[in-house]
Amino acid sequence: MEPGDVRHVGVVGAGLMGSGIVEVCARAGLRVTFVEANDELIAAGRGRVERSVGRAVERGKLDAAAAEAALQRIDASDELETLAGVDLVIEAATEDRDAKRTIFERLGDLTRPEVILASNTSSIPIRELGAASGRADRVIGMHFFNPPPVMALLELTPSEDTSEVTFEFVRAFGTDVLGKTCVRSGDEAGFIVNRLLIPYLFDAIRLYASGFATREDIDTAMRLGLAHPMGPLTLSDLIGLDTLVAIGEVMESAFPGDARYEVPPLLRELVSRGRLGKKSGGGFYDPTATDR
Repeated sequence: MEPGDVRHVGVVGAGLMGSGIVEVCARAGLRVTFVEANDELIAAGRGRVERSVGRAVERGKLDAAAAEAALQRIDASDELETLAGVDLVIEAATEDRDAKRTIFERLGDLTRPEVILASNTSSIPIRELGAASGRADRVIGMHFFNPPPVMALLELTPSEDTSEVTFEFVRAFGTDVLGKTCVRSGDEAGFIVNRLLIPYLFDAIRLYASGFATREDIDTAMRLGLAHPMGPLTLSDLIGLDTLVAIGEVMESAFPGDARYEVPPLLRELVSRGRLGKKSGGGFYDPTATDR
């Protein structure tokens, strides 16, 4: 099979990232089946896709006919077995090591032997997922960025067990079918982007927690001083504070003793209070909270 022969993509998970990946694939002309745990999560995932596609139409990025055709190419299920006949799987489940290993073990059993299994993980080493699948040569990281329909980067991470044929297949699929720019990363926790991003975000959180500067001034300084599109605390809210904790814990485990990857206490406190960022209505910028 060539990358252009992929007709049906399976996506595991339809949260913030998974729904965006579903949209990217559907807008590229592919049939997409996504899997979520129950009807409520399926409806939420479908709603995210519909709202995002609607915004693209409103902004003139997509015409109404193309939007309707993309939505018609999407179906959903609460059974992983529904993906038995797909041509490529992209896993975008919660950033939990054990949950992902379980998913890859099941995918390795139920999909066709030649099918490549990819993970959107932002921190978990691909070799672990490949080992769980039983087909390590056909497992690779495909890390999209938020929001996937807008962000041009696709971070590809082959493990030392991933074949070069698999890498080249996914690189061509990402470039030629999805229209992304691909970079290649070594298989260590965090890969390229999060290996550099997480210490930056955690340092900003510590700076804010210490009272050194307000959240607004920290964000404004980085936006205007370094021409970043948004400041680190706004970006943390966009990523999801619970996701940052999960990534930080993986990084702490991978690089023990490196203080840059230690999850800041304030971040854990906010998550424990249900302030998860944009997805929950507020995080560092919770509209009901006063600045520290």
